[in-house]
Order: sequence, then structure tokens, then C-alpha cells
Amino acid sequence: MKRGGGATGSRVAASKGVPFSKNPMLAVSLPVWRSRVVLFVLFAAFAALAGRALWLQGVSTQFLQKQGEIRYARTLELPATRGKITDRNGQVLASSVPVKAIWAIPDDVLQAPPEKVRALAGLLEMSEAELRKKLDSDRSFVYLKRQVEMDVADKIAKLDIDGIDARKEYKRFYPQGEVMTHVVGFTNVEDVGQESMELAQQKTLVGSTGSRRVIKDRLGHIVEDIGSIHEPHDGKDLVLAVDSKIQYIAFTQLKEAVEKFKAKAGAAVVLDVHTGEVLALANYPSYDPNDRRKLTGQQLRNRVMTDTFEPGSTLKPFTVALALDTGRVKPATQIDTGLGRYTIADRTITDTKAHGVISVSEIIEQSSNIGTSKIALSMPPQEMWEMFTKVGFGQQPKFGFPGAVAGRVRPYKSWRPVEQATMSYGNGISVSLIQLARGYMMFARDGDTIPLSFQKVSELPAGQQVIKEKTAREMREMLELVVSGPKGTAKQAQVAGYRVGGKTGTAYKVENGKYALPRKYIGSFVGMVPMSSPRFIIAVMIDEPTSGGHFGGQVAAPTFAAVATNALRAMNIPPDSSVTEIVIPANAGPEAM
Repeated sequence: MKRGGGATGSRVAASKGVPFSKNPMLAVSLPVWRSRVVLFVLFAAFAALAGRALWLQGVSTQFLQKQGEIRYARTLELPATRGKITDRNGQVLASSVPVKAIWAIPDDVLQAPPEKVRALAGLLEMSEAELRKKLDSDRSFVYLKRQVEMDVADKIAKLDIDGIDARKEYKRFYPQGEVMTHVVGFTNVEDVGQESMELAQQKTLVGSTGSRRVIKDRLGHIVEDIGSIHEPHDGKDLVLAVDSKIQYIAFTQLKEAVEKFKAKAGAAVVLDVHTGEVLALANYPSYDPNDRRKLTGQQLRNRVMTDTFEPGSTLKPFTVALALDTGRVKPATQIDTGLGRYTIADRTITDTKAHGVISVSEIIEQSSNIGTSKIALSMPPQEMWEMFTKVGFGQQPKFGFPGAVAGRVRPYKSWRPVEQATMSYGNGISVSLIQLARGYMMFARDGDTIPLSFQKVSELPAGQQVIKEKTAREMREMLELVVSGPKGTAKQAQVAGYRVGGKTGTAYKVENGKYALPRKYIGSFVGMVPMSSPRFIIAVMIDEPTSGGHFGGQVAAPTFAAVATNALRAMNIPPDSSVTEIVIPANAGPEAM
């Protein structure tokens, strides 16, 4: 009854013409200023939105376009091809081959079917766990593997995994592998030179990269090519002085010697007397630059350039040449070497046997420490020091080759008499093998010396005179006696059909600033051929020979002969001797230390 009555009452009110809005229940008593504030706020908000829209669409369009491009436009790097490296005859020693760098957007790849992820891991030569670890990254971009072969990259593309893409790059290939690696060097994954000529000539070889603008979708696929910004410029090719044939000869003969004498290591270098070009530079142990996964420090060491050692008796010709050049002695001058023992202060210098009174020529032929010491002590220390520095000992080499060391020659003012004597025959001074080989240039070139070059030269360099031409000729005659003389210490350096000259050297090995105990040796030989008109200087060093001898005439001289024999034939240099059969006498004695 009440419900019905209420409804009837409302209808009665409406029928009497009372407006619904005048209902006292809807009456609100608000001040007028509040409505005006609300209206003003609404107006201000709309004005701000209009101003912002005007600013974004009319004034700051450049900023918005930039933000948009960040989300869809990309600048792709166009790699330049690194220049080739060739030998002097045009044979390729290093070249770049196209490969792919595989990269991923982790979030997208992780959504791929498990079987595709496993297949991807197999193609990348890694376990599925390793792959997922790489993909477990908060970065939006990650490299999965660099320098992937093109056929493998094609197989990866066929998997059609969202978020996987590839970028073109180049991989360095070295056709001659371990034979040439210490000359050429190698590059890293970024195509940056790391060793040898790849490092020394980085700026020449690398060129400059280009770039182009593209539009990519969310999955990283290119949907539109906007255009090129910069064209890539390939690097310049590099022509080295090295001769592949002579390099192969030097490397194989050196390797054979190290293995035969069970040595720790070995090094050899071949120089062109006429041009100063480095025709070969070999080290053993070596490594394959195409596969460096098991590379060790011993393999990496470029001993020709970076290792210093006491040259021993190979330094005697420099002392004798200085005495000849200053007129203090002549080749026939007699020196009393006594019974093989010579005491200076509290030190005794010895020869391998008593030579008695012998000529200066015989001092070189028989490698007398005592004879060389007596000649040295007749000269001021300063003159000897100047001779050593003129030929480059103790000086920072300027070969344009990374890692070349200066060696050590102490200031002459600190020399005591016994030190001057021992330095005269190669103890207490340190040189690298290439410094020693270059020093012999003045004997082969009539008294002058020229810069060395690892790049092929087009013009003959100017020489710097160090000793008189007459002195150089006299020294060549003495050096020839070392090989072919009746009492020479380098009988095994003889080459059938050619006259050979050179000097053996044997020295105690220095470790941590002291002579190694038990004794360890370095045997060396530096020679030139043919003596009628020297064309090659060949230097060989055998480090720690442990079987078959340790003297330079036993371990290094035969390697010299083998390299010289094959190099002369390879270069078609005519013989200058009628001796075609080499007979090594059984009693060929070793040189003094």
C-alpha cells in the first residue's frame, strides 16, 4: 500500500506542473567563483594542449623526426676491403675474403622453437647452453659469432629465426701460413693489424669504411634503402721486399736445424747487399696465422727482431776492421797470443788452444779471443764505441718494423780494460740478429752501409761510409779464410761452386742478467756470398742446441750453406768458384767462445 501511494504522489506532483530540477533534493548551494575557476582551468588545459601541439607539429619537427628515425632508421657500416700484401714478385701473402658476423636481438630469438635454437648452436659451433648464455642478455643487440664462413651464414639464414641477422665483414687469409707469418703478421677480428707488417702498415692497408641509411622493421629486417652516405674506399696493396722462394728455403732449413740439434729455437735472415731489402726473415717455432687458437708466446716471438743475445766471435771483424782502418795493424801484422791464456787484472781470457804468434788474418781465421783483445786494447774505448754505434749496435732500429729492439752497448767511459777486451769478441754487448746482419753490410759493400727495407725498393738507397774501401776488401779476404782457409772455423759453411765468407760465433746465453747455469749456448753464423761480388748476407742463430754440438760452426754454418745454396740457384746467380765438391775435414775445430 505504501509503495503504491508513493508512486501516486509523484505522479500528482508532476501533474501539478512542478519542474523536476526544482526538486529541493537537487538544490546545491556553491559559490559562483568556484565554477569560474573550473572553467578557467579547463580553458588553460585546452590552451596548453593546443600550444604543445603547435610546438611539436610546427616548431620541433626536426626533433620528432630524429626520435622516429631512432626507432626505424639505421646507419649500416659498409666495410672496406683491406689491401692485399704480396711478395716482391706479386705472389699474394695476405688477402681478405668476405664472411658474415651473426648477431641477434635476444628477446626475439628466445621465442624461437627449441629445435631451431639447437640447429643454430650447431652451425655456430657452440653448445646450446653457450648460445642461450649469450642470448641471456639485457641488451637489444648481441654478436653471436664473428667471421662466419659464407656457406654457414647461408644455412643460418635458411633457419628463418626471428631476431637473427648477419652483417658483411672480411676475414684475413694467409696462403703461406707459418712460413711467412713472422714477416706478414695477422689481424684481429676487427681487421686491425696485430703483428709484423700488418701492424706496421695498418694505415696504408686498412682503407676507410663507408655507410648507408636503411629502414628496418621490428625484427631487424631491411624494408627500405634510403641511400648511401659515404662510399667505402679499399685499402692500398702492399708489396714487400721478401721473396717467397727464398723465404720458404730459409724457413724449411731453419726448422730442420732446430729439430736436428734439438734446440729451443732458431732464427734466420737474408739481406740483399745491393738494395738493403729483407729477402727472408724466418723464425722457428712458428704458427699458422689462419688458426691461432693454440698460439703461444714462444711461437709468436719474432726472434730476428726482438731477441737480443751476445754475438760472440761474430763481432771480432768489427774490432779488427777498426784497427785496420786507423792504421794500427795490417793483415800481416803479427800478434803473440801466447799459450792460450791472457790475464787482464783479475780476469783470464782463453782460446780453445794455443795459437802462439799469428797474423791478424789468422786471428780472424782461427777466431782468437786473445789476439782480438790485444788489438782492442791498443785503441781508445771511444773509437770502438763509435764503430759499434755507426753500424747500429745499441741504437733503436729504423726498419719500419714493430718490436725491433736496440740491443745494448754501454757508454765507453765506464769500460774497464777487461770489459773493452771482452766486448771486442762479443761478450758484454747485446744485439739482435738483424742488427748483426746489417752490420756486415759494410764488409760486403766496400765500407758503406745502407738502410734496410721490408718493402720493395724502386731506387737504390744512398750509403753511409763507415770504413775505407780498402779495409772492407781486406776484411772480405779474412772472412773468406774463415770458411775456406786451412784452419778456418766454418768449414761447413762452404757452398759448391761459390766463394763464401763469414764468421762463426758462440756465446753463453744470458738469463735474468746472468750467464745461465748450467751453461746454455747460442751458436751463430753471419756470411756473404758470392765473395767475388757479394749479393746476399745471411745470418743464422740457433738458440740452446743440445745435440750434435753447440758451436756456431757446427750448428749455424751448415744452415747458412743450405740456405745460400738454394737461394743462389733460385736467383740464378752465376758461380764464382771452380770448387764443385765440398769435403769437410774431420778435424775442423770449433772457434773460441
